[in-house]
Amino acid sequence: MKQLTKPSVFCYGEVLWDIFPEGARAGGAPFNVAYNLMRMGIDAHMISRVGNDKLGNDLLAQLTNWNISTEDSQIDTNSPTGTVIAHIDEHNEAHYDIIQPVAWDFIEFRNDYTEKISNASAFVFGSLITRNEVSRNTLFELLEVAKFKVFDVNIRPPHYSIPVIKDLLYKADLVKMNKAELRLILDFLNKDYISEDDGIRYIQNTFTINEVLISKGSKGAVYYNGEQHYDAPAVPVTIQDTVGSGDAFLAGFLSKRILNADPIEIMNQATALGAFITSKEGACPNYTWSDFESFKIKNDVYGKIFNE
Repeated sequence: MKQLTKPSVFCYGEVLWDIFPEGARAGGAPFNVAYNLMRMGIDAHMISRVGNDKLGNDLLAQLTNWNISTEDSQIDTNSPTGTVIAHIDEHNEAHYDIIQPVAWDFIEFRNDYTEKISNASAFVFGSLITRNEVSRNTLFELLEVAKFKVFDVNIRPPHYSIPVIKDLLYKADLVKMNKAELRLILDFLNKDYISEDDGIRYIQNTFTINEVLISKGSKGAVYYNGEQHYDAPAVPVTIQDTVGSGDAFLAGFLSKRILNADPIEIMNQATALGAFITSKEGACPNYTWSDFESFKIKNDVYGKIFNE
């Protein structure tokens, strides 16, 4: 009997070291998504580029240690591995100084990516990776073959272009953003903010996007799928730090969405994993599936979503 393979997701973009006062942590939004997808039992892959240096070797070793394939990662002999100088403010919010240019700015297109991306259950990308034309051009080539395109908006001034963000929205099948990014995108479109529902519907209609996912921190999250939408309250936890919580939220969402689960089950998984990571230190803490399941049971996250 043929063994069933796990669904695969390809994440495209930056891998880097977040340099905190207490030390360095592996990071980058797509990297964090891939890590948490792997923990959820998904076959996660990372397409990125590191420098031919110790930091790059350490990142590739970290990927290997986490059972995330490195065969799609590239090594740059001219540019260093990406670093970000990070600090946490008094509200436990992270702020970043994203160094450039670095290796992940120069991700080259490879012919073998085409078949892999076209067969994947989802292709996850953000807007930060488009700051350099090399990685941007590769992204747009891959978007032509991906069957389920997930745009994780991550607007980091000054590393973005309004026309490029609009182009990415036109390409996306699902867009995930936070409330501040929703307002920013509406500003880019010269659309007044009237209400959350009005803003999301405007983006759906303008860019012909069926699915929109909004994370709202302590106010929970909302998922729009066509005419339906599902509100999910936040899971109350003691915050250790918020780094990577939005990435974990997306990973939790995709881990159920690519299996075509019920929207309520999808959102329970998303809000629970986002909260679980927020209760830990760092974006990629060491945990097992059973650790997460115990957290969900303890916090009674099932059945708290409203379909309107």
